[in-house]
Amino acid sequence: MAALHRQDRLFIGGEWVAPLDGEIAESIDPSTGTPWAVAAFGGVRDIDRAVDAARAAMKGPWGRMSVFERAGLLRRFAQAYEAQAAELAVLESRDNGRPIRETRADIGAHGQWYHYYAALADKLDGRAIPIDPTIHAYTTRVPVGVVGAIVPWNAPMLTTAWKVAPALAAGCAVIVKAAEQTPVTAFALARIAEAVGLPPGVLNVVPGHGHLAGARLVAHPGVDKISFTGEHRTAQEIVRSGATTLKRFSFELGGKSPHIIFDDADVEQALNAAASSAFVACGQSCALGSRLLVQDAIYDRVVEELAARAGRVRVGMPLDEATQMGPQAHAEQLEKTLSYFAIGRDEGARLVAGGRRREDLGPGYFVTPTVFADVTNDMRIAQEEIFGPVCSVIRFRDEDEAVAIANDTRYGLTAGLWTRDVGRAHRVANQIAAGTVWVNTYRYIRWSIPYGGFKMSGLGRENGPEALDNYLETRATVVNLTGRFADAYAT
Repeated sequence: MAALHRQDRLFIGGEWVAPLDGEIAESIDPSTGTPWAVAAFGGVRDIDRAVDAARAAMKGPWGRMSVFERAGLLRRFAQAYEAQAAELAVLESRDNGRPIRETRADIGAHGQWYHYYAALADKLDGRAIPIDPTIHAYTTRVPVGVVGAIVPWNAPMLTTAWKVAPALAAGCAVIVKAAEQTPVTAFALARIAEAVGLPPGVLNVVPGHGHLAGARLVAHPGVDKISFTGEHRTAQEIVRSGATTLKRFSFELGGKSPHIIFDDADVEQALNAAASSAFVACGQSCALGSRLLVQDAIYDRVVEELAARAGRVRVGMPLDEATQMGPQAHAEQLEKTLSYFAIGRDEGARLVAGGRRREDLGPGYFVTPTVFADVTNDMRIAQEEIFGPVCSVIRFRDEDEAVAIANDTRYGLTAGLWTRDVGRAHRVANQIAAGTVWVNTYRYIRWSIPYGGFKMSGLGRENGPEALDNYLETRATVVNLTGRFADAYAT
């Protein structure tokens, strides 16, 4: 048996330290159901010392550093990240089961997030506010302070980049609370921070259980802001817990995205996108096109061809170059996905592909890409986020019905539509309640394009210059130039 990958120290205050009240836990390889690594988890006292280290960094060299120096450090971080992208891709595939062909392409682009925010770090301008000749008023933008970044297990390195890059560009100090299911890659990030010379306490890595490390991070009075990616019910608990300290929050939450194919679309290209967006990341993405809305005239063709494509998806071991879809990331998610196979059948949807566990691949958490047809939008498989490779195909008649179905959900993260009619493209996109609408493409995500949700899908935006707003406060300064006190409200 190969030796387990071992990371039995937390990264706090620029040092590798043993947990005070956490534990050393196993990380399970979802392709085998057996441990492949051991990792340090933090407890309440470990979060406390990480907060102390982050606050010290804000008062120390990091807080006094010029924006140009900060930008330079972030550029070095980006370069080091890019140099290690191949190794990081293997670690993520081992930890959460995504195929290596996905993680290699994904992580190979992450350096661009750090480069992008390095370029913005020295451009956080305020503004002058004209009032009258006796007053000089202006604004400055200052770091919000200590940030708790709570990242999920489905794309840990990407979601960490979405939080850490703008937070560091803004001048904040960060505590990364990695998910207990996927702790390993976060430590690789810490080693990059150490290698490029980030000052102690600027980036701290403390994986752990949500009810211990996560809960303490949210409740801690020394944490100024929480950035969380995950499930909306957890976000509601975070708001309740953090309310006593009036923390700042930004949330990127779930989705049940409508992916609409009109009958004038390039159906072949739409099918390519539909199959990819339904089954990418093992079905474990908040941006999945999990509700496929198809116009009457092409409905039967799309169902038949999508089912055929689902059957051709190569399910297998994550590190196999031929694999197109790996296992579910952990045992709990496997059981959830299997339960929705049964729910779909019980609700009367027509199973046209998949719907079972792949036991022939061994004890790992493998399932088949699954397609349900004749779904109505009131079914649970159309309303609830499954987070597995399940596509629900819904029929519609016209634009009005497509928009009504698309918006009939608690979520509003992303949406997609396919049409050759440019007027229809704009008309429909402008009516969909979602933070991102893709037209004749799907899952096109870049560092410069803001990403976030309407309704229960989130609060605030990640990516783009808008993400910096999450990590900055605005200060107004008003200077009286006359030398005499005058009440501005006096008449």
